[in-house]
This record gives sequence, C-alpha cells and structure tokens, in this order.
Amino acid sequence: MKPVRLPAAATLALPRWALYALGLLYILPGLIGRDPWKDDAASFGIMWTMAHGGVKDWLLPNIAGLPSPEEGPLAFWLGALCIKLFGWLLGDVLAARLSTIAIFVLGTVSLWQTAFRLGRRSEAQPLRLAFGGQPEPDDYGRTLADTAVLIYLGCLGLLLQSHETLAVTLQGSLLAWFLYRSVRYLEEASRRNAALLGLVLGALALTRGVASPIVLLGALFLCTRFLKLPPRPVLRDLGVAAGSAVLLMLVWILPSLLAHPYNQAPVGEWLVWNASQLSIPSWHSIGAFFRVGIWFCWPAWPFAAWAAWAWRRQHGMLHIILPTCFVGLLVLLVLCDPVPENGDLLKLLPPMALMAAFGLPTMKRGTINAIDWFSVMVLTLLGAILWLFWIAKLTGWPAQLAKNALKQVPGFQPEFGLVAFIVAAAATAGWFVLVHWRLSRQPSVLWRAVVLSSGGLILLWVLLMTLFLPDLNYARSYASVAQQIAARLPAGADCIETNVGPAQRASFAYFGHLPFAGVEGGKCSFLLLQESLKKTADGTHSDTSRQSVIQSGDGPRGGQVVLDEFRPRDWNLLWEGRRPSDRLERFRLYQRR
Repeated sequence: MKPVRLPAAATLALPRWALYALGLLYILPGLIGRDPWKDDAASFGIMWTMAHGGVKDWLLPNIAGLPSPEEGPLAFWLGALCIKLFGWLLGDVLAARLSTIAIFVLGTVSLWQTAFRLGRRSEAQPLRLAFGGQPEPDDYGRTLADTAVLIYLGCLGLLLQSHETLAVTLQGSLLAWFLYRSVRYLEEASRRNAALLGLVLGALALTRGVASPIVLLGALFLCTRFLKLPPRPVLRDLGVAAGSAVLLMLVWILPSLLAHPYNQAPVGEWLVWNASQLSIPSWHSIGAFFRVGIWFCWPAWPFAAWAAWAWRRQHGMLHIILPTCFVGLLVLLVLCDPVPENGDLLKLLPPMALMAAFGLPTMKRGTINAIDWFSVMVLTLLGAILWLFWIAKLTGWPAQLAKNALKQVPGFQPEFGLVAFIVAAAATAGWFVLVHWRLSRQPSVLWRAVVLSSGGLILLWVLLMTLFLPDLNYARSYASVAQQIAARLPAGADCIETNVGPAQRASFAYFGHLPFAGVEGGKCSFLLLQESLKKTADGTHSDTSRQSVIQSGDGPRGGQVVLDEFRPRDWNLLWEGRRPSDRLERFRLYQRR
C-alpha cells in the first residue's frame, strides 16, 4: 500500500510570485557589492584573464599568466562571455556573476521540472480517498516540485557555494539538468533524448572532468536495470549519449591540441588532474564526507532518508529508484576522491532534494509541526543575534558584543548604510509576516514544513550580506593590499615574478593591475613574495625563514623557480604589508638591483 494519503487542500500551489521572490532574495544578496574573496577570486581571475586576453587564454585557462587548466574551461567561458558582453555596463565582477545567476536558474528550474514530471506519474499519486477529494496529478506534481525547490534552497551547502563563481557550482546545476534529461529519457527512450543526455555529460566533463559523467552513465544504466528496460536498446542509447559527450568535449580538446597555446599542453594536464581525482576510499575521505556532509546536505538528507524508509515496500517506483541510484553512486565517487573538497558535495543536493520531496508527504502532522516550531525558534533567535551584533558594532552597546564584532576586523570603521538597512529591515518584516501566516492560518499545504526553514535561512543570508557586507569585504578581500602594492610599483614596470597563490594573484591583477609575468615566464625586474607567520608553542607568532615559507606556502607552480632565483643581496625591498585582518600572511615587494 502506498504510504501517502493527502486531500486536495494539501496540494494548493505556492504562489508563483512568492517562489520567484524567494529565488531573488536567495541569489542576489552576496552577488551585488561583494568583492571577490579568497574562495572565488581565483575562478574570477581566470574569467577576467580570458575576457581581456586572446584566443590562447580561452584555450589555456590561466590567472594573469598562471596556468590553471585542471578543472576544465566551461564555467570560465561562461563568466568570461558575460564580462565581454556586460562588463562595460556592470563592471567585470558583477558581469561575471551574471553567469552565476544563470547557473542558479538552470539548477532550480531543472529540479522543479524533474520533480513535477515524477510527481504526476501514476505510481507516485496518493491513495484515492473513500469519498473522493484526492489531489489531481498535475496539482500533486506541482506541489512536490515546489517542495523540492524549497528543500534545495534550504540546504546549507548550496547557500555557501551558489554565490561564488566556481566550477563546482556549474557542476551541481548541470547534474540537476541531467536528472531532468534522465527522466525524459526513461519516459521516452529515443535516440534524440539519448543525444541530449550526452550534451549534458559533455558539459559536465568540460566543467569538472570525466569522472562524474562516467558515474552518471552508470547510475542511469542501473536505473534501467531496476525498471527492467530491455538492455540492448539501453546500451545502444547510452553509447549515443557517450558519443555526443565526446563530440562536445572536442570543441575544446581539438583546438587546444592543434594550437598548443603558450607552448603548453592543457589537455594533458587536464587528463592528469582527472586521474588524480580517483583513488581507493580512505578513512580520511570517509571521515571528511560524514563530518562535512551532515551540515552541507542539511535538511535534505533526513527527508531523503525518511523517503527511502517510507517507500521501502514499493517496487518499480521511478521517483525513488532514480534519486537513490544517483545518490548512491555519487557518494561512492566522493569517497574515492583522495583530496575531498566541500564543493564536490554540491552534486549530491539535486537528487537528495528530489527524493526528500517524496518523503515529506509520508510524514505525520506532528512531525511537520515540530519542524516548523524548530525553524521558527532557532532562525528567529539567530536573526535577532545578527541584529544585536549590528547595533553593537555601530553604537558600542552592548560593549562585549561590540568588542567581539570588531575583533575580527581590526582597524575597520563601521558606518551606517541606509540601503542595506532598508533591505535587511524589509527581509525581517517579511519573515515575521511568513511566521504569522503559518501560525495563524495553520495551513494544510504540503510545503508548509519547508517554507519556514528555507525562508529563515534566506533571512539570515540577507542580513549577513547587507548589515555585515562591509565588514566581510574588509576582512576577506585583497583590494586594499593590491592598491598599496600598485602605489609602490614604479611607473613603467616591466613585469613581476611571484609565488603568491591563485586567489591573491587574481586579486592583485584585477584590483592593482599588476603586470605579472606571462605563462611563458621571463626575467622580471620586480619580485612579489607571499610569506606567512607560524604560531609558536606559547601562542605567539614567529616569522619563518623566507626559504621554508616559499617552499611550504600556498604559492602555485613557479614558486620553486622564484625560490631558486631569490637572493636577498640582489633585491631592494620596496614595500611590505598585509591585510589588517590576517596576521599570518605577509607580502613583500622587491626590485632587482
């Protein structure tokens, strides 16, 4: 017997304007007015270099001369294209983030369409009630689609990653699109749908390598086995999909092999990076997955786990088989990564949110009410704390809160921002209206259990990206350091050798227009070194030797060359400085004698 009993009143659609408003409130804060931070500055640097460079820079992704072909070029092509088209109007940073908005829309729309198509299938429908009144298939599918999107937006990992110009962000949205194309193929197993599947796989390969596309093909084939589809035509169609993927990959691979940009071999390095992403699962990768995944995939994974339990006695259910196969094999892929990254977990969120949406209708009313009350109390309390910290940093009261708020940004002078205050106040008022609606109306709609958690998370994000955005820019941006270096660099400087990391190099090139040495290198008259301080046993900081820092720091390839050529007697120190908020990082600018 199906585990779902619902009246038609529970499937009233979430108003479209409300869903669109939540989406805008989710994606726009954190894109407007935010400098490139260390987490996404390197990716922006590749886009910026492409947009202001030549064809070679599009074939060999690089950050102001630092080769970075490992992940693949597609995400950077999208950002660079937006800079070319809209940089003159919006500025390069905001123009690049137009691609982030498009990627977010692709992921959410694909997830909505996938849940809608699965939700209106006959096997997913609730039990028919004795006296009628059960929901219509389209109404039920629309409600499940809204629920899946709300759960998706409520995931903590998506909130942290979706506002950054990263390849993993595009990978997550492409995976949601692949889910949709998989449903279309399983509903109509044609060569056309197989070819469209292949285009998504090719885009994934050009975004983050070939491992994910191979695993996704395996997951789709596994779905066909559970659904008992004829194996021969399925294998033929999957071959068509693989062929389409390879053809799309050749758009970059062939020109790169023929042009040999900057005398480099980007495809070879890309393949080496692909091979380095797989290994036998280790305790390190398993521990990292559970340590990070518990909060990264919250609250999707508890709902998804409940869905697997609630539907355990049902067989041949596409809405359970599809996300289960995808989540299972993608988790195995994550565990096989020898160097786990938080962003790789993004590809788990679309299938988890999809499965979670089908678990929600099986929950008891008391459980749903408990989720609501938890969301109201915890998120309202956190919002109040953010407002209190904002008042404290401006007024100095309460004194201890003001001290804690300003301790992380030494030297920062907080100022009142009228526009930021109005946006934050409006978002807070909207939250209280939403809570009042939920508590006073006691609606029976299915999505009531997740609209509060998603809305509260969006409120916290809006507060952070309005009331505290100047503080975060001050603490995490390299703009001030770049401007200091540019001010001390003599006019007409030829080029700069450096060992700085990718994020710092991108920030210095964009904010300070520093003329770093190109991909092919060369002897320069200036040298910029990134060094650090190490904590001693008594908690103080000691300056490490210049040689050990350059070897062990986060400088990219080329840092060892800088080390071998660096002799203090051959250089004059022009400038030394750091970000005020980072006491462990230091930069020195030298000129050759």
